[in-house]
Amino acid sequence: MSKENTTGEQPGDFTEQLRASTTGLGLVWAQTSTGVIGQAGAMPWHLPEDMQHFSRLTTGHPVIMGRKTWESFPAKYRPLPGRTNIVITHQETWGGTPAAEGAIAVKSLDDALLESQFAPGHEMVWIVGGGEIFAQSMELADVAVITTIDAATEGDTFAPELGYDWTAGASLPAGGWLTADSGTRYRITLWRRAEG
Repeated sequence: MSKENTTGEQPGDFTEQLRASTTGLGLVWAQTSTGVIGQAGAMPWHLPEDMQHFSRLTTGHPVIMGRKTWESFPAKYRPLPGRTNIVITHQETWGGTPAAEGAIAVKSLDDALLESQFAPGHEMVWIVGGGEIFAQSMELADVAVITTIDAATEGDTFAPELGYDWTAGASLPAGGWLTADSGTRYRITLWRRAEG
């Protein structure tokens, strides 16, 4: 934990608070300070602390993603354990291939959202990527949980911009940064979209 985090709150405690205070449809991603979320189909950083946060936040709930995001996870982590994995793809036969094992394949975001309502933990559904799926779901989402990584990393995929109808809520730390074991600085922020 960073010396800059003076609250004494641990990332795991903060994630549990987020789990207890969010329902509906959520977006969750990590990005650099310049908005990079991916490079050549992968995350251009290694931050185990954020992966632990992501796992704690989404476990027990359906997760929706695009096929490329599914394929970006190492095979040993597919499907993401403890979650109903719903994958959006335009490839009609993909759902019957070995690459899709453990996933529910659907054709659209609408189909994914409908499928999620039959899954355990459906009171909170998480959109986990990639960029196109985030953009499609932005107007439907209630919350966004964003990890900002203090790194200058090149990328080819960028986070969507939250509009004026989004407001920052809880953040860890409240000011400054946490420092990972690797020395990388990061912070986690909960955003809420105004009901409109």
